[in-house]
Amino acid sequence: GEDVKPFTPEKTKEIVMSLQQPAVFCNMVGDWPALHWNVKYLSAVLEGRTIQFRLGLKTVDLVPQFETSCSYVEATLEEFLAWSCGQPSCLSGPFSCYDHSKYWAYADYKYIARIFEDKPEIFQDVRWSDFGFPGRSGKESTLWIGSEGANTPCHLDSYGCNLVLQVQGRKRWHLFPPGDTSFLYPTRIPYEESSIFSKVNIANPDLKRFPEFRNSTAHVVTLSPGQVLLVPRHWWHYVESIDPVTVSINSWIELDADHEARVEEAITRMLVCAIKSAENPGDGDLWLNPTEVEATSHEINLQYLNKAVSAYLKCQETSVSGQARSSSTGAERRTNASRKRKRREVGCEPEGCMLLMQERDFPAPEAEELQEIPFGPHLIQVLPQSHKTNVSGAVAVESDGRDLLHENEGEHFRKLHCKRKRLLMSNDCETAAYQMDSDCSPCTPQTALSTNDLLDCLVNPRVISLVAQLLLERTRV
Repeated sequence: GEDVKPFTPEKTKEIVMSLQQPAVFCNMVGDWPALHWNVKYLSAVLEGRTIQFRLGLKTVDLVPQFETSCSYVEATLEEFLAWSCGQPSCLSGPFSCYDHSKYWAYADYKYIARIFEDKPEIFQDVRWSDFGFPGRSGKESTLWIGSEGANTPCHLDSYGCNLVLQVQGRKRWHLFPPGDTSFLYPTRIPYEESSIFSKVNIANPDLKRFPEFRNSTAHVVTLSPGQVLLVPRHWWHYVESIDPVTVSINSWIELDADHEARVEEAITRMLVCAIKSAENPGDGDLWLNPTEVEATSHEINLQYLNKAVSAYLKCQETSVSGQARSSSTGAERRTNASRKRKRREVGCEPEGCMLLMQERDFPAPEAEELQEIPFGPHLIQVLPQSHKTNVSGAVAVESDGRDLLHENEGEHFRKLHCKRKRLLMSNDCETAAYQMDSDCSPCTPQTALSTNDLLDCLVNPRVISLVAQLLLERTRV
């Protein structure tokens, strides 16, 4: 029947929690009402309510177009749809300063619980319970609406893994494994909790400045309506809308490893805020991402760090006691554990421990383990660009780097801190979408080290991870 899905919720959750490479689920959401959430429908539901759009230039520079270098407008979805179609009515209104042929617009990170707070019944249109997460709906999801060219700079999410449903139009995802982090030149400027940005513009990499990017391995997939992409923990991603209008819905699945990640993010916040706040505010460096309304004080950051450490320790205590209780009855079940990547649920409060044991407790999955994943027409493996395959249901990648793949027929918790507020920036036509190098001003000699150069080293993910481990060891003494 039409309601029969290729995987049960239990099996789907097992795949989501164990698979450490991106993959696309097909034929899993055919009965979801959310598949009807095109822009025209959403415009009618919102009844003229305005939302914020980020605008950027379609021209591709060597520097990533971070959110700090974009303009912002408030507009209705009806106005957005007219503008994206190039209708003459847009000569006036919020988009009047932005030529559709030169700019893209993106309504991103829109929490469904917030924009539809007066229509809670719509939350049930999104059914993540089919993926093994009962009770998770649109209320824990985020909405993304963009025009052709709208993109998210390459970054990794510090927290969780990501499930992304494509509703309207297509988006192209460039994904890089966690092991490629050093090749992507990570930076925390602009600063945003839980997002580590890459200094490389994936669409036009500056190989003279970032030569190690050559060593990275891109996994590229074009996501079509009705497909759901799994973005595993700490996979880098650059996302671009390739159709005139796109709509996506995503939900970040919280993981137990997020507890340590929160400690790392608290350390990072304290260092970045302390050092950048000490700089001359008139130097023109927009170091704070618009999603972070203001630089928090040292006292607040210290409180945040202590809370993160306490939550981590509480989770660890609960995990240890849970393992002790199950050790006597679990011996026979561990006979084949060495050949399987096992994930163990722990009994903590929803806001406490999450679903998985710490990532470092498990070795990386070996080839024979991956064979247990049911790849095929309903679960498409996203392969590296250099790989091609004729296996049914897999993804074949073109080597010219343009039309990057052809697919067989067949996007809460982005951030577990839960609050991403937008700072309404200037939409003046003269200052729209300017570009800024986050490393140093154009006048600064390349041999002169800047504050950002120091921060790139000081808050490098490897350094912060080591500092977090030392700090947690101190709390155990």
